[in-house]
Amino acid sequence: MKISEIPLAAEDGLTSTVMKNLREADQQLFLSWQADPAKLAAVQQLLADFDVPQATKGATVQFMMPLSALPVLVRWSRQIFADQELTASLTTITAAHRQLWRAGRFCFDVTAKPLIYAILNITPDSFYDGGRYFATDQWQQQVDQLVVEGADIIEVGGQTTRPGGFAEISPEEEICRVVPAVKFIRQHYPQVAIAVDTYKLPVMEAVLDAGADIINDVQAFNSPDKRQLMAQSLAGLVTMHSSRQHEYQNLTAGMHHFFERNLAELTSAGIDRERIVIDQGIGYSKVADGNQDCAMMRNINQFNDLHRPLLVAVSRKGFGKKLLGLAKKDRLPVTLVAETYMSLHGGRILRVHDVEETRQLLVMLAAIEKGYWNYQLNDERQDGKAN
Repeated sequence: MKISEIPLAAEDGLTSTVMKNLREADQQLFLSWQADPAKLAAVQQLLADFDVPQATKGATVQFMMPLSALPVLVRWSRQIFADQELTASLTTITAAHRQLWRAGRFCFDVTAKPLIYAILNITPDSFYDGGRYFATDQWQQQVDQLVVEGADIIEVGGQTTRPGGFAEISPEEEICRVVPAVKFIRQHYPQVAIAVDTYKLPVMEAVLDAGADIINDVQAFNSPDKRQLMAQSLAGLVTMHSSRQHEYQNLTAGMHHFFERNLAELTSAGIDRERIVIDQGIGYSKVADGNQDCAMMRNINQFNDLHRPLLVAVSRKGFGKKLLGLAKKDRLPVTLVAETYMSLHGGRILRVHDVEETRQLLVMLAAIEKGYWNYQLNDERQDGKAN
C-alpha cells in the first residue's frame, strides 16, 4: 500500500482556485491511498476516525486532511498496518511539507514543533517592559526565568521601535547594551538560540561576532550592505514588513508583493531561503494600533504559500487598548486569543513576553489539533480509564 498526493488541476475556474486556496492557505492535503483490497475496510475506518471527507473507487481511497493531522496518520498507519511501502510514502509526504529554519547553530523543524521566541528588552523605554530589565542583574535574572519557563529563542533588544515615536540611540550605545547579554546567554544556556532585534549594520556585525544566531530587522534588511553581511554568516533572519510610511489600496496583495520582492532580494544576495522567517509587522501600520492590526491577524494564512515560517508578534500590543481599553499589564488574555487564532492559521513562531502562558497555549493547541481517537489504539481503553 502507499499514499500519494493528488496533483491539482491546472485549469482556471472557481473550483480549481478554491482547491489551491485550501492547499496553500488552509494547509489541507489532498491524498490518494492505494489500499490492499483485503484491508480496504480498515483503511476506510481509519480515515473515518480523522473526520475527513473521503471517496472510494475500487481499492483507492481519496481524501482531504489537514497538514497538522499528518503525524497522527503516520503513527497510526504504522501501528495498524506495519506496511513498509506505506510508511515510506508517508515519510516522503512529510518531508515535502516540512518547514525548516536554519539559524546559526540551530536547525528548527517548525512544522513538527512551534517555537517560543522570548523577548528581552534591555532598554529604558520599550513600550511594555521598558526599564524593567535595564540593569545587568535584572536582565540576567530574566534570562534565567525565560529559560526555565521554556523559551526556545531569546531575543535581545537594545533600542525600542515602538509606535508613536522613539529616541534613536547610537550603534555604540546599542552594542554596549546587547553584546553582554548575547555572550551571557551563549555561555550559560548554549541550548537556547540567541536573536537580536536591530536595524543597524554595525550592531548586526557586533552581535554576529559575539555569537548571535538570529537577526530580526524591522527594516527588512533594506540595504545591500546588510544583505551582504547576512550572506557571509549562517545566522537566521527575521524580515519584517512595515507600512508606517505608506498606505495600501489592497492590504493583503500589497503585503504579499512586499514579501515576494523582499525574499527575492535576500536570496539573490546569496542567503539561503531556509534561513528566512517572515513577520507581518503588526503594530507597524501607518495608523498605529488601527484596524490593520486585526486585518493582519486574519490574513496570516495568505502568506502560507510563501513556504517560510511565519512569526506571530502581537504580544501585549495596542489592539488590546483600542478594542477593550486595556492597560498593557492587562493585555495577556487578548494576546493569547490573537496568538491562538494566528497559530491555527499558520503561525509557527510566537514572539512573546509571557513564556509560561505561551507554552501552555501551545501544549493545549497541539493536544486539540492532534486530538483524534481510534478505538483499537486508545491507550485509555487499554488502561481501563475509559467508559
